[in-house]
Amino acid sequence: MTNLGRVLKSCIFASRWLQAPLYFGLIVAQAVYVYLFMVELSHLIHRIGNLTETDIMLIVLGLIDVVMIANLLIMVIVGGYETFVSRLNLEDHPDQPEWLSHVNAGVLKVKLATALIGISAIHLLKTFINAGQLEDRVVMWQVAIHMVFVVSAMAMAYTDKLMTQTLVLNKQHH
Repeated sequence: MTNLGRVLKSCIFASRWLQAPLYFGLIVAQAVYVYLFMVELSHLIHRIGNLTETDIMLIVLGLIDVVMIANLLIMVIVGGYETFVSRLNLEDHPDQPEWLSHVNAGVLKVKLATALIGISAIHLLKTFINAGQLEDRVVMWQVAIHMVFVVSAMAMAYTDKLMTQTLVLNKQHH
């Protein structure tokens, strides 16, 4: 192999580090969600005596939504960095997330898809609570979009399962 070929391969491999600032940006976005959560929580606490049960439920669903988005961000930050940039070497760390030990691009996609379904379900629940104030077509579109998320996640999981089975069969034949 020529020196130019080795340099080109090294540059291509090193280019994965261009993604590191993207993951840092997601950490900053997560800090914004922490701030948003604290603001919403303080609104709930300060207005507790003036809220109806429905108001409290909607605020709590909003808090759950923020937490689920933060969970999604953690999956993308930790799983994506580990999968596409560099190992985090957390094998002996007591706080290593269980799912990280078997993460790969396919598993990460399925986990992200199921997280999106959860977030969509929270939005749909908020819509159902406020259904009386919304047009029927808005509710139907939200249900349709949620179902697209569900079907997409199932398709991704099935595709990942097929790919994993193919890899296992290929290893058995070699």
